[in-house]
Amino acid sequence: MVISPRLRICAAVVASVLATGFAGAGTLSIDARAPTPAPLNAALRLGSAVAPNGDTLGTNARYLTRNGAPWLPVMGEFHYSRTPASQWEAELRKMKAAGIDIVASYVMWNHHEETEGKFDWSGNRDLRRFVQLATKAGLDVVVRVGPWAHAEVRYGGIPDWVVNAMPTRSNDPQYMRLIERLYGQIGQQLKGQLWKDGGHVIGIQLENEYNIDGPGKGVAHIAALKKLALKAGMDVPYYTVTGWDGTIYPSGEVTPVFGGYPDEPWGISTKELPPKETYAFRFDTRVSGDLGAQTAAHAPGTAETDKDVTPFLGAEYGAGLPFMYRRRTVVSADDIASMLPVQLGSGVNLMGYYMFHGGRNPLSLGGSGMEESTLSGGYNDTTMISYDFQAPLGPDGQQRKVLEKLRPYHLFLHAFGSRLAPMTVRKPDASPATPDDLKTARFAVRSEGDRGFLFVNNHVRQYPMAAQQATQFNIHLQGQSITLPSKPVDIADGAYFIWPLNLDLDGTNLHYATAQPVTLLDQGKAGVVAVFAASAGVPVEFALGDGAQVSAPGAKLSQLVTVGGSTGTYTLVSGVQPGTGAAISVQRSGKRPLTIVVLTAEQAQQLSVVQLAGQSRLLLSADQAYVDGNALQLRSVGDSKFRFAVYPALSGAPKATSTGAEWSTASAGSTRNRTGGASSTRPSNDGAFAAGDSAAATVALRAAGNDGIFQTFEATLPSRELQATITQTRNAQEASPVVIGGTAKAAIQPLPENFKAAAAWQINVPREQLKGLDDALLQIDFVGDIGRLYSGTRLLDDWYYSGYQWQFGLRQQAALLDQPLTVSVLPLRADAQIYLPKEARPNFGGDKQIAQVRGVRVIPVYQLRVTP
Repeated sequence: MVISPRLRICAAVVASVLATGFAGAGTLSIDARAPTPAPLNAALRLGSAVAPNGDTLGTNARYLTRNGAPWLPVMGEFHYSRTPASQWEAELRKMKAAGIDIVASYVMWNHHEETEGKFDWSGNRDLRRFVQLATKAGLDVVVRVGPWAHAEVRYGGIPDWVVNAMPTRSNDPQYMRLIERLYGQIGQQLKGQLWKDGGHVIGIQLENEYNIDGPGKGVAHIAALKKLALKAGMDVPYYTVTGWDGTIYPSGEVTPVFGGYPDEPWGISTKELPPKETYAFRFDTRVSGDLGAQTAAHAPGTAETDKDVTPFLGAEYGAGLPFMYRRRTVVSADDIASMLPVQLGSGVNLMGYYMFHGGRNPLSLGGSGMEESTLSGGYNDTTMISYDFQAPLGPDGQQRKVLEKLRPYHLFLHAFGSRLAPMTVRKPDASPATPDDLKTARFAVRSEGDRGFLFVNNHVRQYPMAAQQATQFNIHLQGQSITLPSKPVDIADGAYFIWPLNLDLDGTNLHYATAQPVTLLDQGKAGVVAVFAASAGVPVEFALGDGAQVSAPGAKLSQLVTVGGSTGTYTLVSGVQPGTGAAISVQRSGKRPLTIVVLTAEQAQQLSVVQLAGQSRLLLSADQAYVDGNALQLRSVGDSKFRFAVYPALSGAPKATSTGAEWSTASAGSTRNRTGGASSTRPSNDGAFAAGDSAAATVALRAAGNDGIFQTFEATLPSRELQATITQTRNAQEASPVVIGGTAKAAIQPLPENFKAAAAWQINVPREQLKGLDDALLQIDFVGDIGRLYSGTRLLDDWYYSGYQWQFGLRQQAALLDQPLTVSVLPLRADAQIYLPKEARPNFGGDKQIAQVRGVRVIPVYQLRVTP
């Protein structure tokens, strides 16, 4: 790498007087001088936490530990039984590449024992194989064993034959005998896969959203479930329960986990909701409002009284939202990503998402739905098949914009989470009193001693925030104070970011930066590369510890002297232009070189850290990327051109092949063996497409020179224009009025008989044109109430109209393309009392209803395999 000669430090001295209590116009202050107390030893009875190789897991009252060091992992939910088993390995690797450390999954009882005594752990229900593949992908696992899961599944996952015969969610003897048998089955699936065995199962969640109290319930029930889990061999380091909505549990036996969502699809309002508290920093409580528990609490829960003796862990921060019939909330990538500075700045020490990967519900043995619905007494009406959840990874593995927005934060936690975890939350001198205060600045600091991070959020979903004009932050730390930036800046509506305070970069003190730290790449003797991301609309500047020789081509170097608390002199680097080059180079006597790269926000969203050709590398690509063994897999939806950039450069010329599905060999269903029962065939979302069913062709991979410090490559696959024909076969009839009722006393999904009013279209997609592609996404653009996709009379997928794009992957159902598919659309009535985003509300033009298919596309999905 060629570094430009060091610029001469300007003689000008910028003085920043930081007297205690001083706050000029536009100055936002936090006093973080109070000593950080040592974390209390959590009074938690963990399971076996030592692996055979000596690795340990633990916790204290503030954070998790791994081998004795602070650990702040990222957890994402992925339901194995809602995804074809043939996709698991690739999807788990995609999650790993997205920065997920732990995969969590519900065990949905009625997916495994729909008929009493006949357990099914095969095919898409093979929990053991799922855990093994997660381990292979480098992920730890938390298994949420229920027995009540919710998960928008019928009866919360408890089989019909149980619900019909006995009390549930209590210590009823008949019920508990069945739970003992269920847990025994799960224990057999996990045998040898637990942390104590050298496996990756590190946690068990008991029950879900449990706030029921009374004889044989409450504390007694959770305690009894834990005893049954241990009896079944599920001896793991961590036992958790969900901590919201007044949850009740035996203190010390389990750890509460928390969550928050940017809207309430389970709500009953047909209008936009007031600003959600999910976007406001939390200084006094961990429970973020209503999270949709289906039972009512009558007093504050155990999680509230335990908050000083348990760490603040997350499990269900919404990485998306489901569509409920009555309320169809669409969220943007910024609606989701802006929650991260808020939750981390509020003290969260495990960032857990629900859902991170979408899926599709299996059908019952009889072909009916297993979804939550008012017909089965549920509080919500969800789609029969689709469990898309607007997740970062769609049901067919497609990468969505929200994943790109989240990944820089995951990289930040991997690189700096061990420093953040011990830090405590510091409240500003002034903060919003209520979530609907859209004027007062929203920010917080987490610090320990004289080091910390500043968290800022100026985004609230569906509401404009006041721009914070001419703003500086005045942070009083132990022994010194920091004012940043050196000159006031405007923080625009929609901005959110994390800035460092006295961050140690391999022995060089970064006093502050107005850019977000993303990752560190340790290259041994060659030095360290620190990657930052520019904050939109804010000039980039770095204040670096004095004594270092700083080079910053194109930027301005000056001297920054701080006075107040303690005097310090720093090299101020201002005017940094974000990009892929070495923005700042630091040479230190007796130390390794330090290189600082400041990417644009858009470039940072394309950044991954991958293990490739025997070492960690930075990877930049707009394509979906993950590593499989020693190969880099790149996936592109709709564009046959691939481009990626790596640093450090690869030593040899990599080779590339394209991989595509053998579309002629896929089958429409599968036959599985059932533990404890005869073989049977079940209509489901099971794909019989095997991982090895692919064809490869050599592709010319072109070296495209350098982009800053990155070595770039390009490849182009043959472009495919896929054709689909659509013909209307049935006109819509007048739809019945939407009924108000159910336990929510709100709009309920139409009865099955009402679908006689649906219009229908026939879709033809010639299968032969799809050969050589990794997948093809059928994209259906419709306006109506409910859309359903069929092959003959077999329901493949369904969708509530919301304005969010409906896509269906054809690879898993390739054999069905030999006959036309059918999409039916139930008309949406103009008087339907449901919530639709204002952007999606159709123009009825004076008509009573609407049912249209505006178009159908088949989007090719290309895959490129690069081997160094």
